[in-house]
Amino acid sequence: QVQLVESGGGLVQPGGSLRLSCAASVNIFRLSVMGWYRQAPGQERDLVAAITTYGSINYAESVKGRFTISRDIGKDTVNLQMNSLKPEDTAVYYCNAHTIFGDVCWGQGTQVTVSS
Repeated sequence: QVQLVESGGGLVQPGGSLRLSCAASVNIFRLSVMGWYRQAPGQERDLVAAITTYGSINYAESVKGRFTISRDIGKDTVNLQMNSLKPEDTAVYYCNAHTIFGDVCWGQGTQVTVSS
């Protein structure tokens, strides 16, 4: 089972920035897709951003131009740089990965709170 460990959440004021990191326990080229989802209280878990093995990237419309997903191949890590944060970005953010065998893995989640 692939382990995903997230870090970087916290409290930030509107307009601020945070950087989330997700470290995988395997070489990330064994993962066909890695990405970030978020879930606010009472809402469904929705895709924020994802990156495939080949480097194709997909963003939710609500974060385009503000968030950037990237990979650090040497550290088997996927990062999410979040700029111009808004209160509506407040949620628990989960790292997600699909293995090349079709398994779906989740991290434990990290809280992001945007509030003044």
